[in-house]
Amino acid sequence: MKKVGLLLLFTGFLIVLWSGYSFLNQSKAVTHHPQEVQESHPGWDSSMKEKTIAVEDSNETKTFEYGEKAAMLSIPRIGNTYSVYYGTDEDSLKKGVGLHESKWTVTPNKDGHVVLSGHRDTVFHNLDQVEEGDHLYVDFEGTVYDYQVRKIWITDEDDRSVIVKKDEPTLTLTTCYPFDYIGFAPERYIIQSELVSTETPLHK
Repeated sequence: MKKVGLLLLFTGFLIVLWSGYSFLNQSKAVTHHPQEVQESHPGWDSSMKEKTIAVEDSNETKTFEYGEKAAMLSIPRIGNTYSVYYGTDEDSLKKGVGLHESKWTVTPNKDGHVVLSGHRDTVFHNLDQVEEGDHLYVDFEGTVYDYQVRKIWITDEDDRSVIVKKDEPTLTLTTCYPFDYIGFAPERYIIQSELVSTETPLHK
């Protein structure tokens, strides 16, 4: 029993050590400046439902390498700005938020479904602060895409109805759930929003 206890203690220590390392490593991809982020996006907390708009599809499609920085995500409710990396393979997610690449998903400059994922114990550890009606902003290739949150829900990890093709420009954030779960979390926390405006800042 003593050996088993020591083994469990050692295993727990390794988990804590790895989580701490991952958090420190991925924290480089997140900046927390609430006042700056909120002032940069006036109206971010206006919950009045806005009309979904279409994307003016760009004929130029840049090719990204897996793990390459592709965009920036700003969530004023949390006060964070996140670096977004192309791909959701383990190496890309170790860097920060990952941009899904699949036959069902697109980049923000295309009409369709943009899906961003991140680990719930590092970059997306406080994603549950976001509320329906909030605005999320994705800076991609010099254009800021403003999405308004329509729905938030929790689902099973095997739910295949989340990452699917969409006709309207949609942004979905996904992470594991529960947030305080030790080990492999069995569920997924989903935030889905729709495009309501775009802006090309003068300084871009």
